[in-house]
Amino acid sequence: MRRLLQVFEHERLTRRPDALGRFLSEVELARLYDFNDRHDNKYFTGIRDGVKFKSYVGVIQIGGLTIEVLPKSDRNKGEESEYWVWHSVLLDMLRICKKINVHTVSETNLRKRHHSILELYFEMYLDEVEVLLRQGLIKKYRRKAGNTPSLKGQILFAQQIQQNLIHQERFFTKHQVYDHENVVNQILMEGLQAISELTQSPSLNQRIAQLTVLFPPIRRKEIQARHFQGLGDDRALSRYQKALNIAKMILLNYSPDIQSGRENMLALMFDMNVLWEEYVYRMLLRVKIPGLKVEPQNQMRFWENTTLGRSRNVRPDLVISMPTADGLETFVIDTKWKVLDANFPRPSDDDLKQMFVYNAYWKSSRSMLLYPTTFPRQEVLGHFWVQHSMDEVNECKLGFVGVLNNQGRLNLEIGQSIVEKLKLSLSSKPQIPRN
Repeated sequence: MRRLLQVFEHERLTRRPDALGRFLSEVELARLYDFNDRHDNKYFTGIRDGVKFKSYVGVIQIGGLTIEVLPKSDRNKGEESEYWVWHSVLLDMLRICKKINVHTVSETNLRKRHHSILELYFEMYLDEVEVLLRQGLIKKYRRKAGNTPSLKGQILFAQQIQQNLIHQERFFTKHQVYDHENVVNQILMEGLQAISELTQSPSLNQRIAQLTVLFPPIRRKEIQARHFQGLGDDRALSRYQKALNIAKMILLNYSPDIQSGRENMLALMFDMNVLWEEYVYRMLLRVKIPGLKVEPQNQMRFWENTTLGRSRNVRPDLVISMPTADGLETFVIDTKWKVLDANFPRPSDDDLKQMFVYNAYWKSSRSMLLYPTTFPRQEVLGHFWVQHSMDEVNECKLGFVGVLNNQGRLNLEIGQSIVEKLKLSLSSKPQIPRN
């Protein structure tokens, strides 16, 4: 039986049905625990008879169960309709951040509720493999050892004496062959096999069967991370790249059933803090202002010990240079996927200390901690308490940007909103704290 459970980050799932009828079986819960243990318990916290998810979003499939962990930028209790709103938000974020290429999937299919995020990945993979099969799979030379009816390559005398003493019409040689049996095509085949073991969709299984028949004879191979690393930057594989990227995600995150009574499992999870940072960056790149420069992950040396040969760097999420009447103004932004109290927004001490260091290192007088929100919020401007001259500014704003637009879809104008906030801070009169 196929089940789709949608939960928000920081929500719980237990073996007891909740108000929306969501629950985990004993087998499903055991697989989740095993999976989390193998990944340093970073995806969720184990609780009594269940799990509490952390700030990772994406999809987990255990047998016929698909769990979608969705982002949410407010603390309101989620209703069933809300889950589909944030399902679309996550899809759009993944698309914009190049984690998923949904352009190959029709808009109609993309918005169908039965489509889990995982099924979209599966469909895209099958589409790519189908194109590659039509174009013709790549052939490569490989070394092969075995009996041949004619002498070619290098004869292996020990094997020849051992196997062909009474069959002198055969030759045991090591020689080169030019065929489809190479690691690239083996990766494609193993990707198909993994999907067939995971999906519960009759239509996807039918497509897999059709594509498998079209493959030339290829020996199966257990694919590991080193096989993808070994591909390098081979230009001949450029047309394979999309398929290989999806295959890598699937195969390196796939945990097949190795014990009786357990379920095959696949998890594709994304750190929401990282995803939010990248989304904000890509939205800022869309803002067309002459002279505007946006640098992600700009870093400087912070501490160094020459004896130990160790160092530490400081690295804000975004450094923005904006032209003004007085020249270029530098702003430092750190994105935070956190929900601050609506009445008493209080950033952490560590976050503020971090911004103070950023201001000093990048010679910026203005910085901003940028938070998501789903409703209009008053921004908070604070100053760092240091010895000032009367004309110095050293401030950090708590900025809030709407994740959703008026239609309840992902806000694609946040880049412009952020720039307007920065302009506003320039025009506001500095308030210097006095001793």
